[in-house]
Amino acid sequence: MAWYKLAIQPDGDVWLVTSPDFEEVASFGKTQEEACRNGRNAIEEAIAGRIADGEDIPHPAQEPEGQGRWVEVPMMVYLKSGIYMLMREKRWTRADLQRALGWNHREQIDRLFRLDHQTKLDAIEDAFKALGVPLKVDVPFHASAAAA
Repeated sequence: MAWYKLAIQPDGDVWLVTSPDFEEVASFGKTQEEACRNGRNAIEEAIAGRIADGEDIPHPAQEPEGQGRWVEVPMMVYLKSGIYMLMREKRWTRADLQRALGWNHREQIDRLFRLDHQTKLDAIEDAFKALGVPLKVDVPFHASAAAA
């Protein structure tokens, strides 16, 4: 659903990983697989940092494209990033979103942007609706489910 490219290269006895989408991402691993995991974690931290600093988040690819290594960020990271970028596009503050949602507590809004918080899907869906972009999910069901 949301993919970012990694660049992996040997560096002595470890693998160095960076991301062309995030200049601040640099990590390593003893194996290429470990480097990819650490690269994904570094991308998540970069996204959290950009949200905290009020900076843009690069648009992810919907599918891995071309050669190279790609990592998929978790769905919740993707959704929270989407809410944040829609707010920036609309030039809304967190207070604007709070008013649109009719939520009484600022902490509820702040949790929408904490990537380590397991926000309920209802709150995510409500935030997208408040921003004028209803959340759409496409799940392919097995053909036998249609016959039931």
